[in-house]
Amino acid sequence: MKKILFIIIKEFKKKSILHQIIYINFIIFIILNLIKVISFLSEFEIENTINKLYLTTNKDDLISQPWSFFTYIFIHNDIIHLTVNMLWLYFIGKVFLYHLTSKQFLITYFLGGISGGLLYVIAYNYTPALEIFAKNSSVIGASASVLAIIIAIATYKPNYNIFFQFIGNIKLKYIAIICVLLDLINIPEKNTGGHITHLGGAFFGYLYIKQLNIRLFNLSFKNIFKKNFKSKKEYHRSKNDYIFNKEKAEHSKKIDKILEKISNSGYDSLNKEEKNLLFKESNK
Repeated sequence: MKKILFIIIKEFKKKSILHQIIYINFIIFIILNLIKVISFLSEFEIENTINKLYLTTNKDDLISQPWSFFTYIFIHNDIIHLTVNMLWLYFIGKVFLYHLTSKQFLITYFLGGISGGLLYVIAYNYTPALEIFAKNSSVIGASASVLAIIIAIATYKPNYNIFFQFIGNIKLKYIAIICVLLDLINIPEKNTGGHITHLGGAFFGYLYIKQLNIRLFNLSFKNIFKKNFKSKKEYHRSKNDYIFNKEKAEHSKKIDKILEKISNSGYDSLNKEEKNLLFKESNK
């Protein structure tokens, strides 16, 4: 048994972070439902324990179960709820990981979900129309995390096309706009808490990419300034002490051109190769 478990864990680690998150969601769904079956057959009450994994807006309950800001992301009502979320995560997550890193994927997924939960709790406790429901309301599902991923990559690559059968190519920015608008206009309808949670995740996804772009630009500019200043000092040294590195000089010119392009046309005007070069430079 231990050997089988070791093999499963080893194979699991080989998978991409996207596949790992999807597998974890399905595994938790299966485990929780098996527990419910056992509870039903044995007449052992387990529902109240499982409910402590849900994110509630009741402030007294929330204080005693702060972990629910994290655990609610991995719990789903039924197989349809889970499958729809994971399909969106899979197709959009692949695009995200093509342009960004696994670390950024994890940050967006988890903090997007937590941000969605925070907006949900705040809205139900401080909005007049929702305050009356605050003591008995709870939310579950990865939708806020998934929407954070969608909005983040749509902010980063707005004109990237996604192909839909029978429809054709649709730019990511239009998918993002439709998702946000649907959640906004459906707030007065059924699943108000869910729509508010989605918007919290979307808001985080947008802000995360915006600050990432600014940070990359600022770090790169500082690094290039230091390198150029050092290069000029070395150039004026005596020939005996000076060692000219042609490759570094060419690299510096490339970065200068990228910074000039950003200054003239903005960060979004950069192609993938230029963004990758700028990203690598900021991490040195």
